[in-house]
Amino acid sequence: MEKVVSVFRSKTLKLHTTRSWDFLGLAKDDIEVTSLQFSHDVVVGIFDTGIWPESESFREKPGMGPIPLSWKGVCVKGEKIEPEKACNRKLIGARYYLKGFEQAYGSLNMSGNPEYRSARDFLGHGTHTASTAAGSVVKNASFFGIGQGTARGGAPLARVAVYKVCWGKNLVGRCTEADILAAFDDALHDGVHVISASFGATPPLLPFFASSADIGSFHAMQLGITVVFSAGNDGPDPSLVQNVAPWSLCVAASTIDRTFPTEIVLDSNFSIMGQSIISKEINGKLANAITYFVDGMCNSGNWKQKLATGKIILCFYTPGLVFQMAQEAVKTAKGLGLIFAEPLTKPIADVEDVIPTLHVDISQGTLIGNYLAESPKLPVVRIAPTKTIIGKLPAPTLVYFSSRGPSSISPDVLKPDITAPGINILAAWPSQTPPTLKPSDGRFVEWNFLSGTSMSCPHVSGVVALLKSIHPDWSPAAIRSAIMTTAYTRDTSHDSILAGGSVAGSTPFDIGAGHINPLKAMDPGLIYDMKTSDYILFLCNIGYSQERIKKIVLPTPGVDTSCNNVFETNANVNYPSISVSNLQSTMTIKRTVRNVGWGKTAIYYGSAKEPDGVEVVIWPRLLIFSRLKQEIPYFVTLKPLKISKGRYNFGEIVWTDGFHNVRSPLVVLVNTDANLTLPSTM
Repeated sequence: MEKVVSVFRSKTLKLHTTRSWDFLGLAKDDIEVTSLQFSHDVVVGIFDTGIWPESESFREKPGMGPIPLSWKGVCVKGEKIEPEKACNRKLIGARYYLKGFEQAYGSLNMSGNPEYRSARDFLGHGTHTASTAAGSVVKNASFFGIGQGTARGGAPLARVAVYKVCWGKNLVGRCTEADILAAFDDALHDGVHVISASFGATPPLLPFFASSADIGSFHAMQLGITVVFSAGNDGPDPSLVQNVAPWSLCVAASTIDRTFPTEIVLDSNFSIMGQSIISKEINGKLANAITYFVDGMCNSGNWKQKLATGKIILCFYTPGLVFQMAQEAVKTAKGLGLIFAEPLTKPIADVEDVIPTLHVDISQGTLIGNYLAESPKLPVVRIAPTKTIIGKLPAPTLVYFSSRGPSSISPDVLKPDITAPGINILAAWPSQTPPTLKPSDGRFVEWNFLSGTSMSCPHVSGVVALLKSIHPDWSPAAIRSAIMTTAYTRDTSHDSILAGGSVAGSTPFDIGAGHINPLKAMDPGLIYDMKTSDYILFLCNIGYSQERIKKIVLPTPGVDTSCNNVFETNANVNYPSISVSNLQSTMTIKRTVRNVGWGKTAIYYGSAKEPDGVEVVIWPRLLIFSRLKQEIPYFVTLKPLKISKGRYNFGEIVWTDGFHNVRSPLVVLVNTDANLTLPSTM
């Protein structure tokens, strides 16, 4: 089996599900000027559920130039896809991959399972992510008037190529490894510059080269193509982050400064503000969950067979009960609506799904419950239509479900890398798909709200497209470095970014290097670059044989596939962050930076914020660059100053020339025992 990388069973992966670009600092005028100057020849590949070609986000705009000569892709004919009509100078490619899905699930069944045997999108996820990354500028976008404004992608003049690898199975997107790898092969041949892939598999994670996403993204890296993945939606517990390969970007999800307050009025004299996305006023009677469910637990198994017609039921979160379960339970009881009280940082507005739902925190829910208990009869409830408010503090906040580090298979490489907007993102939607996907939902829209790391991933992909257009010679590692070292860790109130699922500030395991800052990333000052040979050493260090590495590396002059010069730790990989998962004694780590500032000469001064119980020494402290693209190494010595086991601490390394601040997270787990002689603190 010559030239076979590895043989493995095809697994099924899951999808990770207007104001956001303004919040990121890319105002409409700025983004249009940047795109007009640079991004028209950049192609963004979207691996997802397909595309709705008729969406205004993918229409060919007047003045759009011809398709780049480097493009080799095609628009494949299929069900309700005629290439001459579907594709244009904006949407320049559309392929679909069904073989792996049908091997896993049998022939695609259209009966009761709406799908298209083509690149056309039913589930909406792919249309949404594509328009977020590179959709054209479209005015007056909204969801029934909610969130109204101008919709656009991060690189609105970039070209879009769609690779449908995910298919609906009972209205849930399923993406098989076989189809994903086939799509990578085509996309790399077609000539994409960026690949956006919002899917993954929950840990335990497979070895890197038993995963189609890791194999495909490795090959993409070798060809200079940046691959951006979502981190997953399994938070807030640690070590559940997905897509952790060091040659790709891994994106967490956070909020923007837009909220959707929805007023709850009881008996016309008591009101509380919840969060929801409801377009019409709702009137009913407030009822306690215990009236309809055993022990007041709102799940269908606890239903007392008592109808709740005309009632809006107050339900409280308990461990194991999520609001979707409560929605189904209230719907089963024929209730009119749901008020769901849940812990702080969890209430997030949600598109009216199974049943209209108001999200409040437990303190608010307790007030409503007390009012109900003291009322001689069931209070009359009026729920007003949702409003859109911009500028609410603090933002961003990491969303509670965003998957957290450390990586479970390579803890010496920090993942996730970055966080970006992923909550209630308004983007394009198939006009013949209900916004909730439910057959009972008779509404049809052209724009819809979705939340998840699936939505944060294309935000980063859009920024990557801009960076690639401005700096076409930058490698995927250089682009990742620019994004990570210019990220910020403070919210709009200048406090640390809150970690959803807790009431504490975030750590690099939550947000990676921080929140993406597109304008700063265009001019990072210094970059940490990596080549194929660096990743080969990484693979050697985690046990891959030279024979296997030879089979996966595209033949390139000067690339050594031997494992003779293995690092003692992968903390020495030239990554923009530093992560040491087992500091037992003093160790020194090497990094190399390249001057990419606009000036030829530059002087950078290094400083460190020390993790608790770790002494950090940087040498040299001054980096003097005499020319553009000059590379200079520096060293970081870490010395444990405490007895500790199994506890991570966090700091940072910063290089500054007075204008650029090149920041790297520093993550250290000190593993020392009582026999260690520690320096005196007296």
